[in-house]
Amino acid sequence: MSLSILVVDDNDINLKIASLMLKRLGHQADLAKNGEEAIKALENRRYDIVLMDIQMPEMDGIEATKIIRQRWDYGPKIIVVTALDICRNACFEAGADNFLTKPLILDELRASIENHMLNPFINQLRSNILKEITVTSDI
Repeated sequence: MSLSILVVDDNDINLKIASLMLKRLGHQADLAKNGEEAIKALENRRYDIVLMDIQMPEMDGIEATKIIRQRWDYGPKIIVVTALDICRNACFEAGADNFLTKPLILDELRASIENHMLNPFINQLRSNILKEITVTSDI
């Protein structure tokens, strides 16, 4: 099953590598160069997964992750992809679901994506249940 994935990184080479790896895994990816572009992309399309770099201009990955978690209750799974292993705790505190270090390794990326593949279905089910509860409580 192909997932909708957004890759967020300010480095063109990293974007290309991630895009090619995802294509090899059977997924098409949209690209964003910073957190602001990622937020705009999420306003226009629903994504299952966001691969998020941390160090970027204009809005870094930690700030973007916090905003995504605040604005989209059942938003995409966020997999941080960074060379900065020292910021692991800050990423999880911001709302990241997983953490991968650069350089990306295909098998680790595959495992991380597979770990989150059922979540879009679970999130949709949760959303439907919450809508039904809201409608029932309004009656």
